[in-house]
Amino acid sequence: MSDQINDRKHRRETLKQIIRDIHLNKDPLELKNRFKELISGVGPTEIAELEQELIAEGMPEAEIKRLCDVHVSVFKDTLDQQSRPEETPGHPVQTFKKENRAVEKETRNLRETLEKIKAKPEVDSGSISRWKELHQPLLQLDRHYSRKENILFPFLEKHAISGPPSVMWAIQDDIRAQLKQVSAFLDQGQKSKQEIDTFINEHALPVITAIEDMIYKEENIMFPMCMETLSEQEWGEISGQSDEIGYCLIVPDSGWKPSEGQPGRPKEETVQKGNLKFKTGILTPEEISLIFDNLPVDITFVDKDDRVKYFSSAKERIFPRTPAIIGREVKNCHPPDSVHVVNKIVEEFKKGTKDVADFWITMGEMFVFIRYFAIRNAEGEYLGTLEVTQNVSDIKKLEGQKRILDWN
Repeated sequence: MSDQINDRKHRRETLKQIIRDIHLNKDPLELKNRFKELISGVGPTEIAELEQELIAEGMPEAEIKRLCDVHVSVFKDTLDQQSRPEETPGHPVQTFKKENRAVEKETRNLRETLEKIKAKPEVDSGSISRWKELHQPLLQLDRHYSRKENILFPFLEKHAISGPPSVMWAIQDDIRAQLKQVSAFLDQGQKSKQEIDTFINEHALPVITAIEDMIYKEENIMFPMCMETLSEQEWGEISGQSDEIGYCLIVPDSGWKPSEGQPGRPKEETVQKGNLKFKTGILTPEEISLIFDNLPVDITFVDKDDRVKYFSSAKERIFPRTPAIIGREVKNCHPPDSVHVVNKIVEEFKKGTKDVADFWITMGEMFVFIRYFAIRNAEGEYLGTLEVTQNVSDIKKLEGQKRILDWN
C-alpha cells in the first residue's frame, strides 16, 4: 500500500477525489484525516494543478469558487507547515505581503469599530463617521487585486495555470462588489439602529472576513505556487510593470533586482517574419490596418514636416478622405477660414507649449468631437500630429450603466 501511496499518479487521483468529496459536502474532519493519511507535504502548486485538472474534466469554475474556502480549510494544517522562500524587500511577493499587513491593520480597526456600533443601544453619529473613515482605505484593494489580475495571472497562464487564477479573480470581484455595497449604504441618509445592525451582520462584517480569507489564500497557496513556478526574470518583469497600476496603502520597498543569468522564458519573444513587435505586443501589418479601420473614430496622422502620412478607413467617415491627400501639406486640407488655427496648433505642438487641442461641432444630427494630439518620442522630440474625430451623439445620451454581463 505504501508503494501505491508514493506513486504520484495514485496520489493525484486520490487528492482529486478528496476535492470532489468536498463538493459533495462530506465531513471536512473526515476529509482532513484522509488527506493526512495520504501525504504530509503536498504543496500549493500541486493543489492548483489538481483544481486545473478538475476544471478541464468539466467541474465548473463557479463550483470551485463556491467551495474555495472549504478547500483551504481541509488543506490548512498542511499548508501552514510549508516553508516560505526568503523574500527581499522590493520583490513583488514581498510588496503584496506588505500591502496585506496594511490591509489587516485596517480590517482589525474596522471590525472593532463595527462591534462597538452594534453594542451601543442607539445610533451614534460619531461611530458611523468613524466607520466611513475606516472603510475608505479598503477601496484601495482594487489596486492590489488589479496587479494580480493584470500582471501576475498572465504570467501564470504562460505556464498553463489558468483555473485557480480565474477562481480567485471571481472571488475578488465579489469583494469589490461588497465594498461598493458598503459605500452605497454609508452614503445613504439616516438609518435606524436595526437597519445598521442588520447591515453590519449581513454585509459589512462578511466582507471583512472575505478580505482576510483572501489574504490567507494568497500567502499560503497563490504566492508559494508562484514562487515555485515563475523565474527570476519573470518576477523582474512583474516588478517593472507594477508601478503603472499602483499599490494599496503602502509605498513599495526598493532594492530587489532579478539575478542575471537565471533560467526562464526569454524576455524578447521570437517575432515571426512579417510581424511587427511593439512595446505592448506583436501584430501583422494586416492586423494593424484592420484595428485602425475598425476603431469608432477617424484617425489622420500628419508627420513632422506637416504632410499627411496616414488616415484610417473607418466604416462611417465624418470628413472625406481619399488616398490623394497622402503627402499633401496639412494647411491645404482645411478651409481657408480655419487654416490659421491649424497652423497655430501645429506651431504650439512643435514648440512643446501644447500637447492637446479639443473642439466639438454640430453637423446635422451628429455631435462631432475633434481632438489633436502632439506625437512625441521618448526624448520628447516632435514627430507629428494625430487628429482623432468621433461622432459622440450616442455617447452623450448614455445614462446609468450597462455592464458586460447585461450584453446579449
